[in-house]
Amino acid sequence: MENNKAFKNWLSDFNQEQPLLIAGPCSAETEDQVLKIAHQLKDSGTSVLRAGIWKPRTRPGNFEGVGAIGLKWLQKAKAETGLKTTTEVATPHHVELALEHDVDILWIGARTTVNPFIVQDLANALKGTGKTVLVKNPVNPDLSLWIGAVERFYKAGIIDLGVIHRGFSIYEKSKYRNNPQWQIPIDLQNRFPDLPLILDPSHIAGRRDLIADLCQTGLDLNYDGFMVESHIDPDNAWSDAAQQVTPETLIQIYNHLKIRKTTDSASEYNSSLHLLRSHIDVIDQKIIELMGKRMKTAEEIGLLKQKHNVAVLQSKRWNEILGKMILEGKQEDLSEEFTISLFKAIHQESIQHQKNIFKK
Repeated sequence: MENNKAFKNWLSDFNQEQPLLIAGPCSAETEDQVLKIAHQLKDSGTSVLRAGIWKPRTRPGNFEGVGAIGLKWLQKAKAETGLKTTTEVATPHHVELALEHDVDILWIGARTTVNPFIVQDLANALKGTGKTVLVKNPVNPDLSLWIGAVERFYKAGIIDLGVIHRGFSIYEKSKYRNNPQWQIPIDLQNRFPDLPLILDPSHIAGRRDLIADLCQTGLDLNYDGFMVESHIDPDNAWSDAAQQVTPETLIQIYNHLKIRKTTDSASEYNSSLHLLRSHIDVIDQKIIELMGKRMKTAEEIGLLKQKHNVAVLQSKRWNEILGKMILEGKQEDLSEEFTISLFKAIHQESIQHQKNIFKK
């Protein structure tokens, strides 16, 4: 993908003064629903109307989309509002039907991105169509798999490409439905700075009250736009009700975003500094999360020691850890003094957590 300058051509079709906004319901449910949402979104800053036509569900028995009839509703919404349209495709047949109904942008879902065979079939089906394709990150946190999917479309001659960050599935409990793991899209962005990066805060959040903050974080990290799920009656949506917002709420979120502009060398410096600091904020948050997990593991060790009447402090184990971390720290250009101070603090906090277990 050497000529990645070609990636951003399709964004020129939209207002570059503002981040691109793709919005609409998780699922197309009825013609009336799609048209009402489209008309409420047309003056909201939204440029592209999204709606799921085919819904890949984790378990059978859930609503799996209205199917091809929904494409006619999107086509009618486009004619009435002037909004471009987008939907998810998962098979070459989906591609064929979407093209017949003049869908402007096709996105590849997270469950599809994980399968190189299906991705290649879709790339072959889209070859020569001139359509814009957005590739969601795979369900699992695998940067190579994400890049590989983009490369398959690029090698099929599709240069109007972008990626969608929708977070990564996690087994453990979290405030997010899908963990953002910001470092992965940051690494992708650093590798391909001209590949448009769209944030899907709805699927990361899983709940509507987190969407505004996620959108601002996306802007702070230099994302090019958002794909937000919006419904006229979110609580009664047929799928993903908790993460959808009304068009009115979406307008409020969008209008309150703080957008950075670069007009001279000084603001370019400030913009670059702000971006780097945002990267640090993401890493710092991850450090705190990891420390929390480490202390929970320390508490489990404390419970085990208490059960077997073993002392909290195990000097031999501590010295082994410290020696190992000093060596690994040097490989990351960290001074021995810093590594010792850091792990002494971590060790002390771990001991305190285990002591609290003994007190209980």
